[in-house]
Order: sequence, then structure tokens, then C-alpha cells
Amino acid sequence: MAPHAPELSVELVTRLVAGQFPHWAGLAVSEVLPGGNDNRTFRLGDEFLVRMPSAAGYAPQVMKEHRWLPMLAAELPLPIPQPVAQGAPDDDYPWPWSVYRWIDGIAASDTGSVDLADCAASLGDFLRALHRIETNGAPLPGEHNLHRGGPLATYDAETRAAIADLGEVLPGGAAMVVWEAALGAPWTGPPVWVHGDVAAGNLLVDSDGRLAAVIDFGCCAVGDPACDLTIAWTLLDQSGREVFRDRVRLDDGTWARARGWALWKALITLVECIGTGSDGESATRRVISEVLKDHQGQP
Repeated sequence: MAPHAPELSVELVTRLVAGQFPHWAGLAVSEVLPGGNDNRTFRLGDEFLVRMPSAAGYAPQVMKEHRWLPMLAAELPLPIPQPVAQGAPDDDYPWPWSVYRWIDGIAASDTGSVDLADCAASLGDFLRALHRIETNGAPLPGEHNLHRGGPLATYDAETRAAIADLGEVLPGGAAMVVWEAALGAPWTGPPVWVHGDVAAGNLLVDSDGRLAAVIDFGCCAVGDPACDLTIAWTLLDQSGREVFRDRVRLDDGTWARARGWALWKALITLVECIGTGSDGESATRRVISEVLKDHQGQP
């Protein structure tokens, strides 16, 4: 039987830290909000954070980050999470957990003052550097990272079902054209490092809105870099996309697959929130519209 997911709380983290790392027992613990889904984050004093997987499926990411992040950090132009200590399961909590150095910044999803031009250029340079890092022994895509970096065809049935479910809510024919184009341009290059979840919530910006750090490498692996380009439609505007594409320097086929990745995620999200009138629904509709226009070469 799978371990029962405990309530992730300040009290639990305080007990775990005191029991396993008594030299930090006097440091204040506070929850970082808004919280994530796969992992929950707690600040530990001024210098550290504690990251707790929320379910068994995310637990393998802890050891992966501790193994690979120090190597990646040495080759990248922006700060990434720095593991300090790995916590062990105990009677209160059934999975490994992590302590990292605190990185100052605001998630790009939590502020309206992102410098999109800087973000496009800096993130493009970051990903290009990531793609040049040695991959020997690195983890391949799989269930541990939701197949990020793997074949887009993994989500073929789910995408077609979403298009059918949405019916007249969106131009299904145009969406299918984009999807078929993505499937028809498979990655044939050597595997490269991918972050796996380049989303606004995992990009930290400084007080001027400039990109300051890239966090949450739980979905990292080596494979097809297309999955990391979806930020071109989920965050960047048209001019930003052009800068981003110029900096990251990947071929047309990779961009076709990237549109497919962005479309897949937007479609399955829209199925869940259609008709709610929520901010999530309007944002997802915008992403789909931008992807379709981009495929057609429209401004």
C-alpha cells in the first residue's frame, strides 16, 4: 500500500528539521505562498528553504536534483537551486525531502512587472547553455518527469480526445493541423538536458522585472528540447518570442513540436475549466489562440 500523504505544515517541517538537522532547530519556519502542487516550499530562517514532495510520485525528483543540480549550476549563466542537505523519511513523513539555499526573487507568475524583452533574451541564453552540458549518465524521460523531453506522441490520444471534447469551443480543425505538424517533426538529434517545466512560476525575477533565477528542476532529464519552449506562448509576447527563438537557436521542427507541447497542455487545461469564466480559462484560451496564429505565421 502506498504511504498516506501527510498534511504538509509548518509544524511538520519544524519537527523534521529539529529531529534531523538540530543545528537548524532554532530557525523560523514559514510556508511560501502561493504553494506548488508537486512540492510544497517552506522558508527556513533567512538562508534556506525546505522542499517537500506532496505525493510518492514526486519523491524520486529529490535524489535526482541532489545528484545533478551542482553539476548543472557550474555551467549555467543564471542561479538555479543549490541543494544543502537531504532529509530522510520518518514516522511523520514517508519520503525524502530537501533543504536548499534561498534564492531572492519573485515568481514571474506572481508579478505584473516582468521585463519580457530581458526574460526572452536571458532565458534563451540559459536554455542554449543547458543544451550544451554533458549528458553522460543523465536520466532519460519517463514517469518520473511526466515524459518531458520524450516523444510528443505520448500525449497523442489525450490531445485528440481534448479536441473532440471541446467541440465548437475552439477551431478544432486548426488545432489538429498544429498537432499533426508537431507529430510529423520528430527529434532526430542527440539528447540534450531539458528543464522540463519552464513555466512562469519557475522563473524568478528581480525588483526590476529582470530574470534572476530558474528554479524547480524536478522534471529535468535528457531528450528533446521542444518541451522547454512552451514559455514562448504562455508568457512571452510576439516580439519576445522572436528574441527567444533567435537566442535559443533551434530548428523549425523543434518549434513545431514546441507548439504541440503548448497546445497539448492548454487543451487538457481548458477541458477542466471550460465555462468557469476563470482567469485560468481566459489565459488558456489566449495560449491556444497564440499557438494557432504562430503556426499560421500571423502576428
